[in-house]
Amino acid sequence: MGVLADQAIQNMIENGAISATPAIIPEQIQPASLDLRLGNRAWRVRASFLSGAGNRMADRLSEFEMHQIDLTDGAVLEKGCVYVVPLMESLDLPDGVQAVANAKSSTGRLDLLTRLITDEGVEFDRIAPGYTGPLFAEICPRSFSVLVRPGMRLNQIRFREGQAVLTDPELHDLHMRSPLVDGEAVIDQGLGFSVDLRPTTGDLVGYRAKPHTGVIDLDNIGFYDPADYWEPIHTKDGRIILDPGAFYILVSREAVHIPPEMAAEMAPYLAMVGEFRVHYAGFFDPGFGHANAGGAGSRGVLEVRCHEAPFVLEHGQIVGRLVYERMNTIPQRLYGADLASNYQGQGLKLSKHFKSPTASDSQQ
Repeated sequence: MGVLADQAIQNMIENGAISATPAIIPEQIQPASLDLRLGNRAWRVRASFLSGAGNRMADRLSEFEMHQIDLTDGAVLEKGCVYVVPLMESLDLPDGVQAVANAKSSTGRLDLLTRLITDEGVEFDRIAPGYTGPLFAEICPRSFSVLVRPGMRLNQIRFREGQAVLTDPELHDLHMRSPLVDGEAVIDQGLGFSVDLRPTTGDLVGYRAKPHTGVIDLDNIGFYDPADYWEPIHTKDGRIILDPGAFYILVSREAVHIPPEMAAEMAPYLAMVGEFRVHYAGFFDPGFGHANAGGAGSRGVLEVRCHEAPFVLEHGQIVGRLVYERMNTIPQRLYGADLASNYQGQGLKLSKHFKSPTASDSQQ
């Protein structure tokens, strides 16, 4: 019982529980999840929607469709618009296996809202045991227009069997055996984490997305100048004021460890603590920040959007929590050590599409 590891995902592909056209490639299989690929066509729709009980997505698309876009040679998904893209993968899940989806890390750091939809779905990113049918991605670029092509991987799916989530006492025991953070563990319905607004060197604490920028081609890695897309955020007093509607990249104060036998998912903190959301890309793989996988603790990058009112965010304020889950077995490959992982050992870091900021850029 637990989150299915890469070996089990491979077995599901071989027995037809997961299928795809074209066939799934090895690079899609992660330690505790499967990357999903965009298909050849996108629908520009009037609004975000769910298929709803008893309905097929193919039928609902005709209700909301504005026009269709051929992605074969690449196409721009414009900021502020909503698109639905059929994915190359489909499912035929066993009755005892459920699934949950989430945006990939680089997707979240671009403020590219990406959610999974299914036939008869009543929730985004949640798939009931026994589901058989196609998969769709709803994509809404929030800060930057993006160029996409078929086969790009913006979100991922995780499978679980039975009860996998650790209770608070179990999480406390795990922390005693294998420290999960480099300090006191705040455990309350998961492992709490806070924002770092007092860096050990300098006063750069984050980045705010600029409102009027160029298109980002998602195939371009280490290509874009951060100064063209991001405004550095500095503070000397351990606090910043979040502007309504603005998108920020910040970093957690804690360095997080995910042991090889565990996976984790970032969950929003209680809405009563402030007018902001901290969660876009939520999966943490086994081995993230863990010494056995070449890490010495990795900060959690926080993708923050402020809502209705300006809000003062202060150093050490708890802004989210990690929910830990058991793996059904230790994966064959761990995050970091055995994969070309972009964010192992990370601190404050933009998505992989941007060049590393220079010291002079960070001071501007």
